[in-house]
Amino acid sequence: MIDRKTIESVARLARLEINDLEAEELATHLAKAIQHFDAIAKVKTDGVEPLITPIEIKAYYREDVVVKDFTAEEMTENAPEKAGNLFKVPPVV
Repeated sequence: MIDRKTIESVARLARLEINDLEAEELATHLAKAIQHFDAIAKVKTDGVEPLITPIEIKAYYREDVVVKDFTAEEMTENAPEKAGNLFKVPPVV
């Protein structure tokens, strides 16, 4: 069972400030969520193979080819401001 002390510990780790009423409410909600996981854990899965996707998908791989379509000058020719072959942007503080 999830008690208020556990909730307060988790809240402290998450750097959250919660009052006593919120801690009790969260403990109730978390206990209900854990009950759902317990119900799922009771489902018999013996003999069931792990599933990555619900349907069989044939892997499609393409060759990774480097293609140089544009030069640096072509990519920056419409830039409002540039410094050499680089885009000039406002400084970020």
